[in-house]
Amino acid sequence: MLIGELADTVGLPSQTIRFYERRGLLPEPVRRANGYRIYYESTLTRLNFIQTAQAAGLTLAEIGSIIDLRDDGNVPCTHVASLLDSKLADVRARIKSLAVLETELKEVIERSHHLDPADCTNADICHILTR
Repeated sequence: MLIGELADTVGLPSQTIRFYERRGLLPEPVRRANGYRIYYESTLTRLNFIQTAQAAGLTLAEIGSIIDLRDDGNVPCTHVASLLDSKLADVRARIKSLAVLETELKEVIERSHHLDPADCTNADICHILTR
């Protein structure tokens, strides 16, 4: 299939597919005499993998490391599990951080309801955010 057909099938712009090729996430396609890229089912499979991995929060660098392992003949499942464990730990840490931020915002908002804008001075800039 041609790049436009591939792009339509996976729902990505052709430029994204070319970008993935430059990043080494996709193999260099075979080209016709006229220079058009020809793609096979294996490229479609790889693009679906890339999209699924991105949806799981993996970066292109991490996805590339998985693909490299597979291309070298290794089963990357242990590596993938490790990456996903790390992503989950990061998400949990961000959730905790966001919970702290939520509490702080609620406190500031509650305090702002008891402040009079007339009491705000130039030195304060905005007394809602002054401690």
